[in-house]
Parts: sequence; C-alpha cells; structure tokens
Amino acid sequence: MQELAEFGQSVWLDYISRSLIDSGKLQEMIDKGVRGMTSNPSIFDKAISNSADYDEKIKELHQQGKSTFDIYDDLTIMDIQDAADLFRPLYEKTHGLDGYISLEINPKLAYKVKETIEEGKRLHRKVNRPNVMFKVPSTDEGFAAIEALLAEGINVNVTLIFSLNQYINTAKAYMRGLENCLHGGGNVSKVCSVASVFVSRVDTLIDKLIEEKLAGKKNDAVRSKLISLKGRAAVANSAIIYGKYREIFFDAQFESLRKQGANVQRLLWGSTSTKNPAYNDIKYVAELIGKETVNTVPEGTIYAFLDHGKVGEALTGDTKAASKIIDDLMNVDIDINDVCRKLLDDGVVAFEKSFDSLMNAIEKKREKI
Repeated sequence: MQELAEFGQSVWLDYISRSLIDSGKLQEMIDKGVRGMTSNPSIFDKAISNSADYDEKIKELHQQGKSTFDIYDDLTIMDIQDAADLFRPLYEKTHGLDGYISLEINPKLAYKVKETIEEGKRLHRKVNRPNVMFKVPSTDEGFAAIEALLAEGINVNVTLIFSLNQYINTAKAYMRGLENCLHGGGNVSKVCSVASVFVSRVDTLIDKLIEEKLAGKKNDAVRSKLISLKGRAAVANSAIIYGKYREIFFDAQFESLRKQGANVQRLLWGSTSTKNPAYNDIKYVAELIGKETVNTVPEGTIYAFLDHGKVGEALTGDTKAASKIIDDLMNVDIDINDVCRKLLDDGVVAFEKSFDSLMNAIEKKREKI
C-alpha cells in the first residue's frame, strides 16, 4: 500500500465499525498504508445489526428520548468523527490529499435537490471535521446538489457512477461548484472531492447477460466470442472513464481553476471486491492501478493484495483496447449505457433498502432495551 501511494494511487478502506475503531485495528491499518475510509448505509447496517457494539449507546440515546433517526444520526456521526480524528494526521501530512472518511447523505433524498443540499449542510455542521466528505449519488438531481454543496466549500464524494456520461456530468458539476465557490469568496484549495466509479457490478450484470446469450447459441465462433468477453467489461469501462479523467483534469480544461489553487477531483474505484470466484481475488485492484486515483477496498481484499499483489501501472489513459471491448459487446447487443442506467437505478434502491434495514435494526434494539 505504501508502494501504491508512492506510485500515485491511494488505498481507502471500504468499511467502518465501532469495534474497528475501539480495538486499535483501524490505527494499525493506517500505519500499514490505508489512506482513507468510506461508509454507506449497507456498511452501517452490517456494523450495527450484526453486533452488540452499539447497544449501550442506543440504550443511552433512547433514555434521552431520541427518535430512531436521531439515534442513527448520532451513532454514525460518532463513528465518522472518531475515524476522521485518527486520519487527521495523515490529512495534514498530505496537505489535504488523503486522510478522508465519507458519510452518505440520506439515500432517500437521492432524487430531491433542495432536501439533499439542506441535509448535506446539516451533516457538515454537525460532523465538524475538515477531512470528511459527504456522499451524493450521481443522479440528474444529484448533480445540482453536488454543485451547490461544493460552492459552499463542502467536500463531496460523488457516488454510484457507472457510465462515462455520468462521469462527465460529475466533473462538470465539480468545476461549476468550484467556480461558484470562488465567486462567493471561498477558498477552493480547501475543497476536495472524489468521483466514485463502481466497478465489479458492471461485470456481474454483463456476465449474466452473456450467459443468457450463450444459452441460445450453438455456433462455436459466436460462443467463443461471447465467452472471451466475460469479466472484461468493468475494467474496460473504467479505463475509458480514466482516459476522460486525464483529458479533463490534466489538460487545458482545468488549468484556470488549478491556477487558483483548486484540487483535482480524483477518480475513485468503488465496489472492487471480486464477486465471481472464477476471477482473481485482487482483479479490481491489480487491473485498476492508475496515477492520481483512489481505490476503496474491503478489508479482505486489502489483505489479499498485501499477500500477493504487485504494484505496476495498469491504466495509462490509452483507451483503444478498452473501446474495442465495449464495441464488441455492442456487436452482441449488450449496450454498456443500458447496463449502467440499470445499475444506477438498482444502486439507489439498494441503498434505500439498506437504510430502511438499518432503521429497523435500531428500532428493534430500542424495543428490546
């Protein structure tokens, strides 16, 4: 992980829990080279539902007369603040490049602009840490909220990006937000953002579509072509997005903002655990090593990479080979844009369900208490 950081890619942990913080394990992982952390409703649901770590705090907050949502709010913010404090020395050492933790804005607001902005501002005030990003999904409504929050000087992690078009709109929203921040007298050098591109889910869905097509094909040449495309779409899609990222942020488009102290909105690879056991267990780490990027990695995948990973440039900005894979998929009637639209819709719904599950878990613990 230290070698990766020297190369230009930061590893962030895709997990949080109270025991991880209290046991000292998070500090150990920071010492080994973890340079940031992300959370989402699914992660908090798992942490709170599957342990007794939060029970005493839930009891205390319940006795104070707090609602289920208020208890959720206090529990998650407590974890975020404590983790942010552990990462604070790294944040200062890297001059604000790394050392961040992300907190998701209520996913039920994903299609509500005004409410997302207000909730982002509230969380920013309540968390009160400079090294925290607030996650907003890259829906059409989300882009307006992202722009507004950045204009206020609030760090944003733009999440649930699947398509090239979503990524382009994310970068545009970032630059508009910075311009508005400058116009309002803000200091853009203090504003940081990442664009979180979800990876493995693309292969999961496209591999399923390929399997469905294989079931109806007897021609050996056609079958061979379909099989050759399995497990290749996600990295190809990411490589194309990486090429656009290099074009936007390391060319003339961003130069005027850079001169005024603005930070690059780094690409972040999310959903990078290997779902298909037939694939390499560090596939979405090894194949996505690119300069000026972040990879958010689950704990198990981090240790797998430490065990048998190698640092070597996988992404260069050249998109020819990746574009051919996407074109080949189109030629067998698999449209990456249709796939990405479905994944975005499914992703928002999944986070909403996790949020509901988390609320139900807290409510049940309250009743038990």
